[in-house]
Amino acid sequence: MTFIQKSISVLLFTFMLFVGSSLSAQQPYFPPAGDEWQERSPGALGFNAAAMDSVVNFALENENSVERDLRIAILRAFSREPYHELVGPTRERGGPAGMIIKNGYVAASWGDLNRVDMTFSVTKSYLSTVAGMAWDRKLIELNDPVKQFVWDRTFDGEHNSKITWHHLLNQSSDWSGTHFGLEDWGDRPPRQGGIDDWRMREFREPGTHYEYNDVRVNVLAYSLLQVFREPLPQVLKREIMEPIGASTTWRWFGYDDSWTMIDGLKMQSVSGGGHHGGGLFINTTDQARFGLLFARRGNWDGEQLISSEWIDRAKAPSVPNPSYGYMWWTLKGETQWEGVPDHVYYAAGFGGNYIVIDEESDLVIVTRWLDGSVLSEFVKSIYEALDQT
Repeated sequence: MTFIQKSISVLLFTFMLFVGSSLSAQQPYFPPAGDEWQERSPGALGFNAAAMDSVVNFALENENSVERDLRIAILRAFSREPYHELVGPTRERGGPAGMIIKNGYVAASWGDLNRVDMTFSVTKSYLSTVAGMAWDRKLIELNDPVKQFVWDRTFDGEHNSKITWHHLLNQSSDWSGTHFGLEDWGDRPPRQGGIDDWRMREFREPGTHYEYNDVRVNVLAYSLLQVFREPLPQVLKREIMEPIGASTTWRWFGYDDSWTMIDGLKMQSVSGGGHHGGGLFINTTDQARFGLLFARRGNWDGEQLISSEWIDRAKAPSVPNPSYGYMWWTLKGETQWEGVPDHVYYAAGFGGNYIVIDEESDLVIVTRWLDGSVLSEFVKSIYEALDQT
């Protein structure tokens, strides 16, 4: 090799090292499994440090007023529902806790991040993700009638037989019936009328009317169990929670009697919330990992766990309620947060449990037991902390 050839080789090698190191520096950060989640100072991540201190103090000072004994909190909150009772596990809650994740790094945190607490209807966003896995794997099509997959009486009748996965996911199905002992009309009944009025109501065409209803969400979970033919917590653990490095402390429960036989095996059908007990019990750090997966468009360190196409569908405003997608809340309808961009979407649960996602800013906010009336103000203050630098 001539001197010139050697010189060119050295220059090329040096250039490749430079390019490689530059690309490596640009690679997004993903926290490894375990507790070693890297932190960065607020200033290094673009926040005003003093403003971020105020954000954390705000969260600590605005704790939700629901009782620490969640049995009491649940029974009081849903006392209007006829025959309401606890039929799944509950757990005394902890105090305020949360994390603010920017560019994958911890910008701020507060409270006991490892405490496992009930998360109530945030569970619905996990259930939606399981449905997304079924869609990604072409096990279901969103406009398929669910009766094709569930052969028992769940979708019998002219009305229920019209219901598709799309209707169940955006809570516009108006499914009618009794599921594991709970009547659809008994869940969050109207302010007017009584049991006879609620039970004898007129049906609404599936897809035309939004109604938040845990019984129908549980029908979705039961229907997905028929598709996967294995417990949904196992699907979530294997396909999502293990790859993102979540702990093994989270649990997803159903009800005492929500058991069914699948292929000769007895399996529990999980609930999509906790207002009868049950649902997802999880710590703050695992919630943040789940949120980061969505902020990164379903990709975790190079592995596409959930398709970006599904995420677009999940956060898209639905026709019956533009503030609601596939069990994620949006800012595209009547819900508007001053000072917060409308591309933000979020998961929400009773008692002040939230996961807020901003893909464009690579920002994830997790807060537990925050007073729901100040949520928009709290999120706005985080964006203001970004704007003050």
